Amino acid sequence: MAKHNFGYFFHEGISNMFSHGFMSFAAIGITVACLLIMGTFTLVAVNANALLLDLEQENEILAYVDDSYSTAQAKALQKELEAIPNVVSATFISREQATEDFAADYPDEELFQNLDPAIFQDRYAIKVEDLSQQSQTCSRVEEVDGITDVNAHEEIAGGFLTVRNVATVVCVALIAILFIVSVFIISNTIKLTTFDRRDEIAIMRMVGATNGFIRWPFVYEGLMIGILGAVIAFGLQWALYAAVAQGVDTNDTMQLIEIISFNRLWLPVAATFAGAGVLVGVGGSLSAIRKFLQV
Repeated sequence: MAKHNFGYFFHEGISNMFSHGFMSFAAIGITVACLLIMGTFTLVAVNANALLLDLEQENEILAYVDDSYSTAQAKALQKELEAIPNVVSATFISREQATEDFAADYPDEELFQNLDPAIFQDRYAIKVEDLSQQSQTCSRVEEVDGITDVNAHEEIAGGFLTVRNVATVVCVALIAILFIVSVFIISNTIKLTTFDRRDEIAIMRMVGATNGFIRWPFVYEGLMIGILGAVIAFGLQWALYAAVAQGVDTNDTMQLIEIISFNRLWLPVAATFAGAGVLVGVGGSLSAIRKFLQV
């Protein structure tokens, strides 16, 4: 493609886009909708995964040691607990330390400030590597001689795992479906233009115009539709994400949920939207013009 043809191809592509305003608007609209839905579910999956990673780092399994065990016997269980698969670390907490921690958690309750350490048990705070295997790990910990009880917040971990898995599955399915729909809509939009210009295309072929010379204006039309749809979708996604993040921050019942700042996500989101817009636009154009170039 000669450099001096760039202006011609670009001008023809823009003209083609405006020659069928309604269909071009529909193509841009469906592209925006597809990208927005896809982006929303992707961001939900990203935030759920981040929350799950934080939970994995902060969540602990508390394993209580038999009261009949001496401090030395209780500490001797550490190696056995750390040898269990999926256990990252097992930190021993004595009765005295447990008493101090409990009092520190309730500084305004005088009743809790002078408790007898004897009412507490020696315990281990166990960190796990994979939260999805927490239930199996708890079972293995309970099997250790000297451990009388195990306490773990499996419901919370299970909830985050479910949200992440559902969002991921839905996201992948939507990407496949919406990509096909977008290509179909844009392809039909370009087909209208090529049908109206079928006589012009036939004449250009008869005078020796190459397939590339005929094809490029339509490619530019699809490219403009895809990029414009991506820009609009990105703006709407940013506004929607900011609104949801603000709503979560101001809701007292959702303070445990931390939303990732969009400032950390905008670049990969923008790149993904731009890539998807270009791929859908150009793919739809090439699909539409192909049959008109067949000999």
